[in-house]
Amino acid sequence: MTNAAVGVFRRLVNATRNSINGLEAGLRTQPALRYELYILVIALPAAWLLGKGAVERALMISSCLLVVVVELLNSAIEVVVDRIGSEHHELSGRAKDLASSAVLFSIILAVTVWAILLGDRWLR
Repeated sequence: MTNAAVGVFRRLVNATRNSINGLEAGLRTQPALRYELYILVIALPAAWLLGKGAVERALMISSCLLVVVVELLNSAIEVVVDRIGSEHHELSGRAKDLASSAVLFSIILAVTVWAILLGDRWLR
């Protein structure tokens, strides 16, 4: 293996380790993330079984994964804001509220995708 290939591989291993560390920290400190992952464990097989074809399955699964992605970003914003200071500041509160709103809308998106796909089939 060339030095360049070894460097790329090492960066990939380090990035993966950092990602796993972030997920572990989130699971330890963020109850909302844990709840969303519990739902994901149920939703993924349900999407696989209930989805009618690859596109439906992909939409159902990706909408649920998006909720987890947005929750992780929300948690990261909260940690950064808390790191800056614990005193109340309007901008800190606004940053946290905006990130929380993003989580809410990702959940609304997932519920809408599931409702459209399953509702269309069951209402026929």
